[in-house]
Amino acid sequence: MEGVLQAGDAKDWVYKGEGAANLILSYTGSSPSMHGKVLRIKKILKDKSLPAPSCMVFSSYEQLLWGHIPELLDSVKQDCLAQAYAVHVMSKHLGANHVDGGVCVGVSRDFLELVEKNVLDSRPAWRVNASSIDNTADAALLIADHSLFSGNPRGSNCIAVEIKAKCGFLPSSEYISKENYIKKQVTRYKMHQHLKFHQGQISRTSEYNPLDLFSGSKERICMAIKSFFSTPQNNFRIFVDGSLVFGGMGGGADNVLPAEKDKCLEDLSKLSGLELPDFIELLSEAIFKSGVLGKLLATQKLDDHDIEGAIHLYYNIISQPCLVCKNITDVELLRKYTLLHSLSLDKSLKIVRDFLVSATSKDCSLMISFRPREGGTTDSAYDSVFLESVKQTYEYKAYFVDLDVKPLDKMEHYFALDQKIVNFYTRNQEVMPSPKGRPSSSRVAEPTY
Repeated sequence: MEGVLQAGDAKDWVYKGEGAANLILSYTGSSPSMHGKVLRIKKILKDKSLPAPSCMVFSSYEQLLWGHIPELLDSVKQDCLAQAYAVHVMSKHLGANHVDGGVCVGVSRDFLELVEKNVLDSRPAWRVNASSIDNTADAALLIADHSLFSGNPRGSNCIAVEIKAKCGFLPSSEYISKENYIKKQVTRYKMHQHLKFHQGQISRTSEYNPLDLFSGSKERICMAIKSFFSTPQNNFRIFVDGSLVFGGMGGGADNVLPAEKDKCLEDLSKLSGLELPDFIELLSEAIFKSGVLGKLLATQKLDDHDIEGAIHLYYNIISQPCLVCKNITDVELLRKYTLLHSLSLDKSLKIVRDFLVSATSKDCSLMISFRPREGGTTDSAYDSVFLESVKQTYEYKAYFVDLDVKPLDKMEHYFALDQKIVNFYTRNQEVMPSPKGRPSSSRVAEPTY
């Protein structure tokens, strides 16, 4: 572990954003070794009845689940689980060249308490109400700021896009009940949008369709990107030279005012000379050429049992009576579930482990950063895209972030939320508002990756 950050260091770290599990700070001090770095600090939920968004310690069952990877068990003792999970689990699936494990640094309680005080006014109110910094943590994760290019200071003409792509396929598991067959026809994202709208979490349903982004078709990828501009929610953010210019600071903006969109496009145009169609073409081409979404989709598809199947293996692991089976009246479905309960412990562990890896990949973000390639440069370490419309070559890099391990005991929450989303959509799909410009039909072709 690197050195320990003390109270005097707190002034050099400013708020950059946050998710459910971590607060992200950007470095503004004078140390050359820290330039272009961000610090991920763990958060804790204020409502203790809610399931933790990520794992901090391993239960005895999680030690059983991940015990074949000794580095993970060792990392728990060192408070560096997030770093070890990214390196030893997720990079195996997503590619080591697209995963930045970062390094663990020690943090003092005084540092954490001062940081929390300093960033309070920058955090969205709903995030402040929901969570706080875990000031009992001994370590935080120091990683490259992927909204910039490494080694380049702010002002280096860098555009970065953060995309939370969500689940990119329709499940086909035989363990999905007849009542929930709609899951095989309508994306989880769309169904969840309707529930969020009903609960007042969003003011309109998004036009974004994950199947477009994961389709392998440049035309449909462009459609997905265009949809982000009207309803970015927590799925889409744009940074210019490391500073957020579009999308919610904490993932809370579900609607964008025309003035905000115009200001973003103005900033992009000033920096790069790119108009919106050029920018969409650049981003689409990089997504298509990099192949990163193919890796992400393959990882998501490790969930081949769906939560309706995997939940039964969870009860096998914790050696408890299955709370799902006792409510099943479908004889054929109960027979299938009984066969799942007869599987060996090793098989049960593998299926649940794959489900949790998939859950991480469905919830992570993709960061793609661009900068114009200087004339005459041919030996760059970065991949590139030539944008025909402006006759300019752009270097780009793509990294997955937010790759935390999901807690095993969240399985029951996943099952309950899944049933809630599907039941609500099934009952209310005919009366819910359709996003502007989309047909009411939800049937979309499977991705072609």
